[in-house]
Amino acid sequence: MPDLVAFAIVLGTIAFFEFLDRTNFALLSFASREPPVLAWVGATAAFGVTTLLSVAVGSVLVETLRPELSLVRVAGGLLLIGYAAYLLLHHDEEKPVRAGRNALTTAFLMIFLLELGDTTMILTINFVATYTDAVLVGVAAFLGLALVAGTACLLGPRLGARVEPKQLETIVIGVLAVVGALTILYAVDPGAFPALAG
Repeated sequence: MPDLVAFAIVLGTIAFFEFLDRTNFALLSFASREPPVLAWVGATAAFGVTTLLSVAVGSVLVETLRPELSLVRVAGGLLLIGYAAYLLLHHDEEKPVRAGRNALTTAFLMIFLLELGDTTMILTINFVATYTDAVLVGVAAFLGLALVAGTACLLGPRLGARVEPKQLETIVIGVLAVVGALTILYAVDPGAFPALAG
């Protein structure tokens, strides 16, 4: 049962943040102009690569710093708060994406480049430090990302460029700051969050 709870928390958290992320809106817009199935395959492949990178980085950090695991969690919380501050400072900037040779390749490159160092990568690394099962975290995170990518590719042809991501990014900034603070609190007092015990 604890594994199921952990799986649900990781999947739900990653899907929530990705749904509100600029990467999702870039994919939504892209899928309105290109074949949605190719867009989804390219995006999902990119999410697979970035999830593997996140799990690998998180696992190395946990193994290397196991005696100081609470410090890794505190650092993860500070990183989330710092990232929220970064987004706040760069709130109005646009990120141009270069096109590739075809829809699948372009979707892969676009999502891969937008995801590097993005919210869900940071959260996945953080979850690897929180739970003992890195495979569970990786599978749940990947499924959350693939689900959101599928939704974007289904809605893209209907909504297209009419979606304005900047207003939703404001919500992301606030939630990141709260999640960062809760991560630090969990590092200091794990007993305060029994559902997260891994």
